[in-house]
Amino acid sequence: MAACSLLIALHMLKDRLLARVGLGISLMLIGTSGALAQTVSEPTPASITPSTNAPENAQPVLLPLPQASPHALVSQNIGLTEVVVDYHAPNVRNRTVWGGLVPYEQVWRAGANENTIIRFSTPVVLRGQTVVAGQYSIYVLPHADREWELILNRVINHWGTEGYDANADVIRIPVMPETAPFHETLLYWFSDVQPTGAHLNLTWEKRTIVLPIETEVHKQVLSSIEQVLQQKPNDWQLLAQAADYLVQNNLQPERALTYINESLKLQDVATNNWIKARLLAQQQDFGTAIVYARKAIKLVDKDETLKPQLPNMRIALTEWQAKAY
Repeated sequence: MAACSLLIALHMLKDRLLARVGLGISLMLIGTSGALAQTVSEPTPASITPSTNAPENAQPVLLPLPQASPHALVSQNIGLTEVVVDYHAPNVRNRTVWGGLVPYEQVWRAGANENTIIRFSTPVVLRGQTVVAGQYSIYVLPHADREWELILNRVINHWGTEGYDANADVIRIPVMPETAPFHETLLYWFSDVQPTGAHLNLTWEKRTIVLPIETEVHKQVLSSIEQVLQQKPNDWQLLAQAADYLVQNNLQPERALTYINESLKLQDVATNNWIKARLLAQQQDFGTAIVYARKAIKLVDKDETLKPQLPNMRIALTEWQAKAY
């Protein structure tokens, strides 16, 4: 009987302890976050119950619809420099563009959607100012009654003009808008491409703005020539090519003469004789130029590369003879 009473007492004590522990946990949850207790207690509506099979970080599925302002990319090599413009191209769609869709006296993203980006693989010169290699946002500030401004800004991760800060401008370039045939879609394009420069054009509706880009191609080439010749100082063909580049571009005649003389010491052929003849004629030393020109013409039979140039070589020789005598 005593054992039975003791067993009953132990069961009652256990129930009380469990009740106290449960109450403490409940109070702790409510005290910490009533909202959490409420959220946990409220059932999730059937209409928004997540699928137990869906991954936690699943991305929404988007339809493959065309963009209103499609992405475009245009690139151009200018000498040894690559210039790339990365932009989105809006359409006019019967809207007033200048002074309407693109207000005067307000910075415009020069495209649509994200920033329009321009990349230079080497330093370039814009209106006499050097801009280092890198990528920049392009903005345009149109004015109603004076030259517009084309702006390069170092911040490239904005959405259009949101967050634009003039303190991050790298350069502001005056540009005069030109009248152009109607163009429905905004277009960036290059023209007048030369080794030393080109024009980057932005055309939309009936306006075009032109950005002249100059490259320091000769400086880059001469630096490359020095590096290559340091590695291969006894290559007569490389020396001849270096001299020929200087002669073609009328650069550093003394340096060109050094290169071509070294080339002739290593290999006396028609090619380097003809380069020296042209260099001397360029320096108005027609008498000596004639000597090397005649030698080059005699050696042409042994140098197949110059045979197509033989008629022009003879014409040049005749002209130099007339000037020398």
